[in-house]
Amino acid sequence: MTLPRPLAVSSALLVGALVAWIVAYQRMHGMDAGPGTDLGGLGWYVGIWVVMMAAMMLPSVAPMVLTFSRISRERARQRDATLVPTWIFVAGYLLAWTLYGLAAYGVFRALRAAFGGSLSWDGLGPWLAGGAVAFAGLYQLTPLKRVCLRHCRGPLHFILHGWKDGRAGALRMGLEHGAYCVGCCWGLMLALFALGIMSLFWMAVIATVIFAEKLLPAGESLSRSFGIALVAGGIWVAAAPASVPGLVQPDSPAAQRARDRMMHMTPSPKMDRMNQMPKPATKPGMSGSSKMKSMTTQSMQPKP
Repeated sequence: MTLPRPLAVSSALLVGALVAWIVAYQRMHGMDAGPGTDLGGLGWYVGIWVVMMAAMMLPSVAPMVLTFSRISRERARQRDATLVPTWIFVAGYLLAWTLYGLAAYGVFRALRAAFGGSLSWDGLGPWLAGGAVAFAGLYQLTPLKRVCLRHCRGPLHFILHGWKDGRAGALRMGLEHGAYCVGCCWGLMLALFALGIMSLFWMAVIATVIFAEKLLPAGESLSRSFGIALVAGGIWVAAAPASVPGLVQPDSPAAQRARDRMMHMTPSPKMDRMNQMPKPATKPGMSGSSKMKSMTTQSMQPKP
């Protein structure tokens, strides 16, 4: 039995999103090291980024894909032409998000190279993370955000007046729609980078926000409310990061275990016990090297 085409397209998108979530869970579970999580090698990062975008974006882009599929089918029937596969449009859409991910990777590496340890969690880390989240909230309140969101919520005008024939045309249309989607959601993705790019919890939160903005009747009003919440959340992260629910502290044992997992290392029970041991008391303002010297000195003291 052949499913009606709209149902087949919807099912394919939902199954694709579900599979992407499963793969993301398998690849990312236990790898959340909090803000500043290292992105790994470029090849590994691009692979997991595309999976993340498929998981987060396919449900919310479904109305646009269904509209493209329906009009493509009608135009092919009227002109007795070959039907362009819908997956080409979806590929163009994901390509736009892949380009955004590559740009974000470049910015991340540039910041690491320029500022190095000054961006650590005991330095400017909380302020940078909180500032990024607050900036994402401010972007939610801008006219550009509203324009891009309206395009994503009502794509019919784009389809009717920007149609391009053929496979290359479908790829280009998907890329253009993806560019609008990036314009709508890049700030939310910035918040995800700031809170922990490998966090399944924050990934689910941001995906829910995007879904609500694009598909719920009150999406535009919700978008402004989300913006205000992000600004408040950014201030919270900067001022008291340890009290933010779901935010892994980069200097915690859990974050160290996540970094070990990313390096394909399994912490031994001895290492876990060492991470959980209380740190020796140090004087305020003592540098990292002084702390290490203090620990070394204490370990060298003769036992009674």
